[in-house]
Amino acid sequence: MKIKSRIKKNWKTYLLKGAGLFAGILILFYLSIYFGIWGKIPSLNALKDLKQSQATSILDVNNQLIGKYYIYDRQSISHENFPKHLIDALIATEDVRFYEHNGIDYKSLFRVFFKTILTGDESSGGGSTITLQLAKNLYGRHNYGPLTLPVNKIKESIVARRIESLYSKKEILTFYLNTVPFSDNTFGIESAALKFFNVNTKQLSIPQATTLIGTLKANHSFNPRIYPEKSRSRRNVVIQQMVKYGYLEPDMASRSMDEPIVLNYQHFAPNQGLAPYFREEVKKQLDRILRQNKYKKENGEHYNLYQDGLKVYTTLDNTLQQYAEKAMKDRMAKLQKEYENAYGKNKPWLKNKSGFQSVLKRLEIYKRLKALKFSEEEILDSLSKPVEQELFSWNGSIKKSISTLDSLSYYLKFLNTGLISIEPSTGAVRAYVGGIDYRYFQYDHVSQSKRQVGSTFKPFVYTAALESGMKPCSYFSPKAITYTDYENWKPTNASDADSLNNLNYSLKYALSHSINTVAVKVLHETGINKVIDQAHAMGVQSNIEEVPSIALGSSNLRVIELGEAYTSFVNDSKPSQPIFIRKIETKDGKLLASYEDLNPERTVEKVYSDYTRQVMLEFLKATVNEGTAQRLRSTYQFNNDIAGKTGTTQDNKDGWFVGILPQLVTVIWVGNDHQQIGFSNTAIGQGANSALPIFANYLRALNKDAKYDKITKSTFETPSDQVIADLSCPLIKKENFLQRLFEPSPDKTEFKKKKKKGIFSWLFGNEKKE
Repeated sequence: MKIKSRIKKNWKTYLLKGAGLFAGILILFYLSIYFGIWGKIPSLNALKDLKQSQATSILDVNNQLIGKYYIYDRQSISHENFPKHLIDALIATEDVRFYEHNGIDYKSLFRVFFKTILTGDESSGGGSTITLQLAKNLYGRHNYGPLTLPVNKIKESIVARRIESLYSKKEILTFYLNTVPFSDNTFGIESAALKFFNVNTKQLSIPQATTLIGTLKANHSFNPRIYPEKSRSRRNVVIQQMVKYGYLEPDMASRSMDEPIVLNYQHFAPNQGLAPYFREEVKKQLDRILRQNKYKKENGEHYNLYQDGLKVYTTLDNTLQQYAEKAMKDRMAKLQKEYENAYGKNKPWLKNKSGFQSVLKRLEIYKRLKALKFSEEEILDSLSKPVEQELFSWNGSIKKSISTLDSLSYYLKFLNTGLISIEPSTGAVRAYVGGIDYRYFQYDHVSQSKRQVGSTFKPFVYTAALESGMKPCSYFSPKAITYTDYENWKPTNASDADSLNNLNYSLKYALSHSINTVAVKVLHETGINKVIDQAHAMGVQSNIEEVPSIALGSSNLRVIELGEAYTSFVNDSKPSQPIFIRKIETKDGKLLASYEDLNPERTVEKVYSDYTRQVMLEFLKATVNEGTAQRLRSTYQFNNDIAGKTGTTQDNKDGWFVGILPQLVTVIWVGNDHQQIGFSNTAIGQGANSALPIFANYLRALNKDAKYDKITKSTFETPSDQVIADLSCPLIKKENFLQRLFEPSPDKTEFKKKKKKGIFSWLFGNEKKE
């Protein structure tokens, strides 16, 4: 008995010691988080700043205000604008004891902790009160390996307690509903109400309010636009919770659950003002910059873009931006009419056309209904129900009752554009137009979109050729050749008249007139890899496929990449990396990040010789003076020093123009976002007609403003005597009898096989190529 008693006593002692040790570990773990070993926790003073949070100001190169960033996604509202049933739905679903606790539901919190530590169950989740969620929304979460969830939960609990000690429950609800993320990257209840139902928050009905509250559990999985059935099911759970806790009468709940979810979806939340695409790109860069430890506050906390009143000095020129946006709008509005009229009754965006059908079948809602075994007729019927929507038009926004199918057809027709102007000597981005209207088309066509670049790629081919030793007065026949080792690919020109007349073109003529067949032959002589290497050296980051069609611009590149590459032609053969931000200051004017901090000086080597640069600049000047961009002289009567390059892709899907002034390089793209829909004909879709007029409108405005004489009246460098001498040859030469007899251009060849020089080539001063 004594032995059993002793064993029992020892067992109790070990158990107590074990429990004490475990409790001690928990206390030490908690204290390690509390005192910042796992990362600093916002202090009471920092949390007080929520009330006095200041917008970050975005300033242009002349320190003029061009925009702000707010904590509430620019649409914060007061508590009085929250309908009672919205608050009730939130409380019933997310935190039923919200008015009783001090920010923490201890029972749920310890459940999460024990399950994660003891069972490794990372899905144990839950336990988050509204105040805890607010802490998470404001300060985010970090990765701590297997302890990620408990560390973040405890940090949030500490922040939540501090928030509760500073703010009333009404204020906490207001903060929460103005900052919480909803579906489709929407922040705050007001933005969500406007985006999904096109009503203000105070106008939300019970079904609408509960739909939005239902998305908070998983804003993608319960997105009513993408998953309407799952969203409806979740909405009904919210309504049932309201009944359970006495917030809603059963009969009203029943009627609300019977209602379908009817969206009046606004494709893009309101975001107006100057340079919205530029401001969004700056925001992305700021998000990366402010996460760096070297830019922390004195108290060790990271700056918050939406609260700390930073001043961000950018490279954008407010006035140039206004000129660029107006130039774009003036041309695009007219071009849209030309584009639609040219198709007549064969518009590919009409519902009975293959282009529309192709896009329709890629819609998430279509694929989902198809997966649920709905018939084609049932799907089309579901998508044919009209709802009131606000639509983009060049005459101003319009409200119209329109179905999903009609909305798709409506938006499919719109052309879009991207424009960037870069100061070549510094890389400073002076103007940036990412699309026709940020409110409706938020996809950035300067930094995000990749499109085939057409003939704007040809200067890379010619630059590489000159660097490889090809003479400026080398001549090529424009005759089309079939390349048998590339599936009998046969590049052609708009006209074959000159090849029938046995004419040969110099490099200058071929590039300035954008002769496709010659570009491919120059690529053949130079080598694909050399051309690709040259393009990358000039600033192209995107992958370039090793195929001969790259000579005609088959590669998909971004507008900003072309801009960087073309700056090298007027910047001592050195590409200028685009720069957006000059410096960042605190709200008190203290320098946080200097120009040198943000844009460290780097050694940039010349990517080709001075000789090549001067020759290429002469080629590009010829494009404007007598080539594919000559309407800048003939139609628009510009006398400025201008070089440039037009570009048009296969089937007229994309129009490009690169306008080069000695102190400003501008790249412009025009096309339809849906690449299967192009222009109906080359006359309208070619870069000289679609993109070039935007540049012309832009330059016309600059020429009228004496403030920009430094740009508009600047002149190109004078080429060296050697360059002048080497370019002193006819642009076009006719083959003589001996060349036609002994060196006939083949109809077919292998691209990879290098052709030998003809035996009589030494007789004819300048070299002729096939």
